Amino acid sequence: MQDVSLPISHTSLSTIILAGGRSSRMGRDKAMIEIDGVPLLRRIYDVVAACEHLDEIYIVTPWLERYRQVLPDDCKFMLEQPPHRGPLVAFSQALAKITAEWVLLLACDLPNLSTPIIQSWIDGLPAVDSQSIAYLPRHIPKGWEPLCGFYRQNCHESSIDYIDNGGQSFQDWLKMNMVTELAIADPLWLANCNTPADLELLFPQM
Repeated sequence: MQDVSLPISHTSLSTIILAGGRSSRMGRDKAMIEIDGVPLLRRIYDVVAACEHLDEIYIVTPWLERYRQVLPDDCKFMLEQPPHRGPLVAFSQALAKITAEWVLLLACDLPNLSTPIIQSWIDGLPAVDSQSIAYLPRHIPKGWEPLCGFYRQNCHESSIDYIDNGGQSFQDWLKMNMVTELAIADPLWLANCNTPADLELLFPQM
């Protein structure tokens, strides 16, 4: 019998990297913190750009000029406007402009991710339940990890309805929808840099 399953190459996928936070807990712009001479934002961009079966990569930020200097000339930006309304609003604004079936959403401060890790996740997308709006890691008891995973483009209407009714919480929105868990072999892959203590723990040599 002929295999008629949909190959990953026919699953359109774009990436949104959020770089719009105030970094108040860090005390400086965490997207620009250098690890081995490479800013965190550029580090995550390069990891994603090396993946196969990926379409466009978009940086969503209110600070276009600040980040142009550390990213490739052909990097695509989306202006977060108005700024600082939270990651769900920024994501929903960007999602309205994307036509790919799936969107990989990432925070800019995930230094432990690598191309092979993300590629293995991408390769698993065809197996995700068709009723799920997202494919995300889960952190117990915190909940889903909303800024490191995949969303179907068709979840945009649900996000707009939730936001228009006063919602801002990614976790509460996800509780209203079906989500498939993305199994993570090592929780350290999801470590981020929100505070100087986080940075020192991950990179004590700095």
